[in-house]
Amino acid sequence: MTAGKIIGIDLGGTSIKFGILTLEGEVQDKWSIPTNILEDGKHVVPDIIAAINHRLSLYNLDKSDFIGIGMGTPGSVNIAEGTVKAAYNLNWADTQEVGRPISEGVGLPFILDNDANVAALGERWVGAGENNPDVVFITLGTGVGGGIIAAGDLIHGVAGAGGEIGHICVEPDGFECTCGNRGCLETVTSATGIVRIARQFAEEYEGDSAIKAAIDNGDEVTSKDIFVAAESGDKFSLSVVDKFAYYLGFACANLGSTLNPDSIVIGGGVSAAGEFLREKVESYFKKYAFSTVRNTTKIKLAVLGNDAGIIGAASLALKFK
Repeated sequence: MTAGKIIGIDLGGTSIKFGILTLEGEVQDKWSIPTNILEDGKHVVPDIIAAINHRLSLYNLDKSDFIGIGMGTPGSVNIAEGTVKAAYNLNWADTQEVGRPISEGVGLPFILDNDANVAALGERWVGAGENNPDVVFITLGTGVGGGIIAAGDLIHGVAGAGGEIGHICVEPDGFECTCGNRGCLETVTSATGIVRIARQFAEEYEGDSAIKAAIDNGDEVTSKDIFVAAESGDKFSLSVVDKFAYYLGFACANLGSTLNPDSIVIGGGVSAAGEFLREKVESYFKKYAFSTVRNTTKIKLAVLGNDAGIIGAASLALKFK
């Protein structure tokens, strides 16, 4: 009997998600455990091994049914060595050996990659990317991440920083970024980025707006509040969303003119603003992209939600077939 299953792991700072999938990318089972980052994250790897072994024995699954395990992780990944470093939300400042202990602990081949790259693989395989070989994925959440798939392969670059879309400069003298530069895409299109634009605009806006009033009062305002107000016609919020869409559309245009992918897929929490946001981003994309790109590269919304991570991670293990 040939092995017909793969395991995907989406390792995050608060939870570790697991999935058992078919070789076609269908999720057959999924579960999660909380991430224990205490004591410099030394419990993370043993917890992953225990969680998989427990699940396999619980359902009487045989290891010979599985091709291997793939995992997406935060931080800087050395794929060949199976190591991770600078994953601060896991308390992994120094280099952590991940691949060998998990592979030995479970008894299956193991491969890992960066979490944003892995989400890109998921959306490309069975999500909005429709398994096209050329897809760019941008995830808008607390930060802005991305993954670039060209001719079927992830672009990693010489030091693994290929696809750091959140650090494309869109405003040369803009807001300071956690990376040390100014004006990165992440500073204006993350969940906190749009609020930052709103605070800046509130200083000069004269008209009536519940969102501007909330900012002036020092009340907490979220990206969702701004999108909801904009959709209901709040002029101040519409001007903020328009600026947000300009920055994202401008970055997409430059990515498009560089790569001419089949699609640029927008995901992450902020993308919940949906078609309202997508069409605004698309109009700026069309304004700034090269003519051929404008007519052939599509701006799409992600469709897999939280499952993109486990699906994309599992797809890494297909190389063990």
